[in-house]
Amino acid sequence: MDTKKFLQSVQENHPPTGISTCLQALWFDAKEDWEEAHRLIQDEPGSMPGRIHAYLHRKEGDSANAGYWYRRAGVSPFTGSLQEEWRHLVDACLNGA
Repeated sequence: MDTKKFLQSVQENHPPTGISTCLQALWFDAKEDWEEAHRLIQDEPGSMPGRIHAYLHRKEGDSANAGYWYRRAGVSPFTGSLQEEWRHLVDACLNGA
């Protein structure tokens, strides 16, 4: 799947089949379902889930919790807009970063 197809999928009622948990979480976030996005990602190990977890808490307005997850993921906090971070995370997930 490429970024264009993923972005188009947000118009559908269900996430595309066969996508990673990380992409599912970002898909639900784009659908304004923060709770489902958080539920999907909260127990996933690894840097990318940690980055998404940080983004979700940043979006929620909980900067302390977001900071914890950025540190746990081993990355600096994202300094752009939430929309830019979401797109950056989608691209990273699709490109295996």
